[in-house]
Parts: sequence; structure tokens; C-alpha cells
Amino acid sequence: MSDILVVDDEIGIRELLSEILRDEGYSVRLAENGDQARRERARARPDLVLLDIWMPDTDGITLLKEWARGGQLTMPVVMMSGHATIDTAVESTKLGASDFLEKPIALQKLLSTVGRVLRRSEAAPMPELSLDSLGRSPVMAELKQRLAQLRATRGPLVLVAESGCRAELCAQFLHTPNTPWIEVEDARPLLNSPLDLATSANDGVLYVPSLGQLSRAEQKGLALVMGRSDRHRARVVIGTERDLADQIAAGLAEPRLLEAAPVTLQVPPLRDHREDVPELATLLLTRIIEARESPPRSFDTAALNALRNYEWPGNLLQLEQVVRSLAVTSLGTEVTAQDVARLVVQQEVPPGISLAVAPNPASGLTFDAPLREARDIFEKSYLEHHIALEGGNMSRVADKVGLERTHLYRKIKQLGIRSRRSED
Repeated sequence: MSDILVVDDEIGIRELLSEILRDEGYSVRLAENGDQARRERARARPDLVLLDIWMPDTDGITLLKEWARGGQLTMPVVMMSGHATIDTAVESTKLGASDFLEKPIALQKLLSTVGRVLRRSEAAPMPELSLDSLGRSPVMAELKQRLAQLRATRGPLVLVAESGCRAELCAQFLHTPNTPWIEVEDARPLLNSPLDLATSANDGVLYVPSLGQLSRAEQKGLALVMGRSDRHRARVVIGTERDLADQIAAGLAEPRLLEAAPVTLQVPPLRDHREDVPELATLLLTRIIEARESPPRSFDTAALNALRNYEWPGNLLQLEQVVRSLAVTSLGTEVTAQDVARLVVQQEVPPGISLAVAPNPASGLTFDAPLREARDIFEKSYLEHHIALEGGNMSRVADKVGLERTHLYRKIKQLGIRSRRSED
């Protein structure tokens, strides 16, 4: 039995639609304004929303935008209005509405639209996260402002982001709907047919997820694509964990890339906007529940505080993994701080103590050791930390620590580090 939320400020219309839909076997909830609609949406995701455009507190278009921006537009919405123009109907569809009903609504038109939209939504995948859903902190607001300015340009862009930051969400923010989105998951075309890539991204975005995983030959092909992107009106966006100039100086990147991509934007790590973590974790948990991958659960206040206070070295990707683990392994209907402590270790530093100068006894490093021995102990601990952080992916480790992969492998062998090598 499908659950339908009817949002309309006119009691007569709410009651009429409710009666008709219940007679057809639907479960119906009612909301007379935007505030009630928000509460009903937060309580449980409806299978369909019938949303009036003109309401006194919050109009339907604004509410639709709010749900889309916050990652809550995971259900079909049919807009309703007796005073709308064609432009209004088109605007609501562009914002994510599934259909539009003009008042007064004919009985057969209502039932056929509801039935068709519900059937279509059964096969529709849940929308992916977007940059707009990642928080409202000043740090994220500034990032969105800078990206909004870049939308007016077409030049190549380098996104410098730590591992796990999901830099692709920034690239997708620059992508215009209904234009090509080409993500270079297989780098071989950069060697064999780079100009075909530029052509395929005509008027769209060509996204390279990790510059550090490209060979120098592949980077030369990328530089060629960037040189031709202007004539195809294609935007090339490159993700990397280190500044491009630093990589060129270390011999890890093709110098021509810097000339071809003079614009760089830093993507803030999650620890720089931890005030967004409680809302973001709640959104991620809601999406998992609505995808029926977990029983209904919620975070208690202490759990949200614990998540907010964590450093998140693996950034957004780590937060997604932790929330998913909490969703499927917690035993109660509320996720507690104790549940969070099972998966993440909070680091509390006493006032006046600097982690930068305090040796870690567990690593075996002391200030009394000879310099060579102390250096080997530190390098071993340092590399083991990054190998664990990157899940054994040596390409990402090499990029993160600024070493050529062959040098990294020699160093691992020299220091006696055991690790599972992964190139995925």
C-alpha cells in the first residue's frame, strides 16, 4: 500500500484528495503548510507527495528546492496549482518534480497521474549525494560560491582534495544537466585516442578522478585533451591529492599540465567543517533506511556529538562507511555514543600538549635513539599509517606521501613493512 503525502493549505482540497485516494487503497497523510510537510517528510519518506504551489508560509517551489538541496527529494513529487503558468510547470519539473496537476483536478486525471508516477518511481534509483547536501557551514558556503563563479567559465580546473573528500561532487556541481559527463575510469584512451575524449565531452565535463594514478604518458595525453577542450566547449576537471606545482617539482606530474590548467581550487577536508557532520550523518542514515538497507534507526545526541568531534582522516568516504556500519550493526533503535566508539577512536589531547612534538611510545620512537634509527622508526610508522588509511592502495599512498611507486616499494622492503598491495 503506497503512502501519499498531500500538502495543501485548503482544507476542502486536502479532505477531497484524501477521500479519493483512500478509496483507491492508498495510505494518506495530510499537511496544511510547509512546516507540517517538513515534519511528515522527516518522520518517514512518503512514496509520493502531492504538493500545492501556493501556500501562505512556504510555497511549494521553495519546499521542492529545499528537499532537493538537502538530499531529501528521494520520492516523486507532483505539483498542484490553480493559478500556475506553463513557465511554473516547467520550472518545477527542472527542479525535480515528476509531474504537474492543474486545479480543479479531474478525478481520472488525478488517479492516472498518481498511478503512473508511482509505477515509474518503483524502478527509479535513489538520487546520489550532491554538493548541496554536504552542509551549510561557512566553509561549504564559500566553496559553493567559488564553484558558482567558475560555472561562468569553461577553462580546465584542478581540484586539490584529500583522499575520501569526494571531489567528484564539486565537478558534478559544474556539470550542466543534459550535457555529456565523461569520467575517465580507464586511462587507456588518454594514450590511444585522447582527442576522441575531447570530442565525446563536447559541451559537457570531462572528469579525471586521480591525477596521481596516471602515468607520465597518460598525463601527456591529458595535456593534449586540455589543449583541445576549448574548441569543443568541454570543461576538464582534474582531481588530485597534492598541489599540481608540488607534484611537478617532485617529478610526479607532467609540467605541461600546469600551463594547461592554471586554475586550482582546494576542497576542504571534513575536519574543517565538522559542524556539518551531525546533519550529514543523519541524512546518510536516512538514505540507508529509505533504501531498505537497514531497519529504522536514529542517532541520539551523544552519538552525533561523538561523530562531530572526530577528526575524519578518511573524510566524507569514511563518514559514509561508518554510518553504514552503524546502520546495519547497531542493536537498538537509537545509535549511541558507545556504538560510535566501536568504530572510531576519539583523540583527546590534554591542554598544553602538542601531538606534533610528542613521540608515540607504541611506535618505538624515542628522542634518545640515534638519528638514523629514529628516522627509520618514524618512516616505518608513517608509511604504515598511510598504507592503512588508503586500504593498501599503493598508487594513492605514493601520491599522498610524494614518492614514486618504485621508490615506495623499495622503502617498504627496506623497512620490513608487510602490507596487502592493491592498485584498485
